[in-house]
Amino acid sequence: MITDARLARGRDQVEVIDAAIRGGATMVQLRDKELPTNEQYALGLRLRDLTRRTGTTLIVNDRVDLALAIEADGVHLGQDDLPPPVARKLLGPDAILGVSAGNAAEYALVEREGADYLGTGPFATTRSKADAGAAIGGAGIAAVRKLTTLPMVAIGGISAANAAEAMRAGADGVSVISAIVGAPDPEAAARELRRIVERAARH
Repeated sequence: MITDARLARGRDQVEVIDAAIRGGATMVQLRDKELPTNEQYALGLRLRDLTRRTGTTLIVNDRVDLALAIEADGVHLGQDDLPPPVARKLLGPDAILGVSAGNAAEYALVEREGADYLGTGPFATTRSKADAGAAIGGAGIAAVRKLTTLPMVAIGGISAANAAEAMRAGADGVSVISAIVGAPDPEAAARELRRIVERAARH
């Protein structure tokens, strides 16, 4: 799951993430671009403490420097961020390196440059990322699946209503913001999504 203070209903983000982890979230991505760097760092330290206690993976969106500062497990990079080989050199061989890509040339490059997984989307219309582009749906996920052997995470507009479709189309997992962060009960929302994803993965 991905953090977003704007969607947290005024609740403490770490408490929301803690509830999501109890519900079955397996990875947390720190992504709060609107926060000043010092506040991102403070939030990151709290998330690092939580994820260590719960045995959950923590990655940082875009910011290799912040990932290093909070000793995160890795980063997720966009096409405008540091090149994956540079990030790998800075973070070390054991860091998790995810990369978003949007066309066949980018998919091929991401694979050659040593990413650990690929972020693909937006799966559906999303308000969490203004520049996300047009929704690609299950057909888009299936098309990308044919272009790469990397583990693939569907992102963008994922909810309990469409997570199974994303998985059946070829995704290995889903990345969620509003469906959990904005839910009245984040733990219950995460548990339901986990159930849906695991059931779809078996079929």
